[in-house]
Amino acid sequence: MYAVQQPSPEAYQPRLSLWGHVWRYLLALGISAVGLVSSTDGWPEWRFALDLGLGVLSMVLVFWRRRWPVAIATFTTVAGAFSILSAGASTLALVSLATRRRWREIIPISLLNFAAGMFWFAVMETTTAEEIPGIPLWGFNLGANVVIVAAMVAWGMYIGSRRELIATLRLRAETAEAEQALRVSQARETERRRIAREMHDVLAHRISHISMQAGALAYREDLSADQVRGEVGTIRDGAHRALDDLRTVLGVLRGNGEDPETAPQPTYADLGRLVEEARTGGMNITFEDDVEGSPPEAVGRSIYRVVQEGITNARKHAPGAALQVSLQGSEEHGIDLLLRNRLGFDSNTPGAGLGLIGLTERVDLAGGRLAHRTEKDVFILEAWLPWGQ
Repeated sequence: MYAVQQPSPEAYQPRLSLWGHVWRYLLALGISAVGLVSSTDGWPEWRFALDLGLGVLSMVLVFWRRRWPVAIATFTTVAGAFSILSAGASTLALVSLATRRRWREIIPISLLNFAAGMFWFAVMETTTAEEIPGIPLWGFNLGANVVIVAAMVAWGMYIGSRRELIATLRLRAETAEAEQALRVSQARETERRRIAREMHDVLAHRISHISMQAGALAYREDLSADQVRGEVGTIRDGAHRALDDLRTVLGVLRGNGEDPETAPQPTYADLGRLVEEARTGGMNITFEDDVEGSPPEAVGRSIYRVVQEGITNARKHAPGAALQVSLQGSEEHGIDLLLRNRLGFDSNTPGAGLGLIGLTERVDLAGGRLAHRTEKDVFILEAWLPWGQ
């Protein structure tokens, strides 16, 4: 077990303003003045000079009570035993020490303060006070001294507790604000990744299809004018669909389009159309669907994206190679997805490889797993998805 390190008392002490110093000194001077007025009758000059010297020195030194709390409190308390002018500084020092709430400091200084008070009443006091009937003078002085010291300690403890409470509340507020900012930042990052993944899933397939058709058309010199117009029309239709998809995604990005959860999304039933579209573009695809039943919408969308990325990768890296797409599964065992095609070449297209990273994140979030590997000259992409998410 590790001990929790408590913050030092200085951590809770606010920096005093000019007015904070002024009113504390005024209070200390007021306490000293009251004692001085009631105790100077019959003092010789040396006694007054001693009291004044110790009092002024105490008032100067008490300014550093926060830097050296025990030392300053000790000096002002001892000085208070011989100087009534030091009483205000001694009070200020003891209250300041008590705000630290360290009993190993408070108890010795409090006892010393009590002893200094009793010494003053017994030895240094020259005026004769009227006794209260039934209470001896020494008993009254003893009780008054106890009450005064206890009040100073209690007041200092209260101030220290209040400072700690304020500091704790401020720290909690700052921590909550930082945590909220972190949550907002994480939410924004998650949304950016989702939009980037969606843009890749939607556009990479369309654009790679257009690129392959345009590249093939550039080498087909045997086509008639009507055939060329037909191919160009196919490319134009694909470009229009890509633009429509881009507008949808950008609308979500700007926040003025359809909600991402309610915008039209591909389903498992759209797989056949996806494969036929790729075949129309010239790809050789073998498609086997042995899934029993119709998967849930979210699972079907994830499967669609995996197949779409597999077709896009095969089109970019291995144009002309046969692609095998196989689906097997049931509600009890989940869905196994396998895509195989011959290795082609490494693409230097910007962002190449990001699609598989996005797919891995998508499948992981769905509770499944995705892996890809090569066996001899064959690239294999396989995934498993649970029936329910």
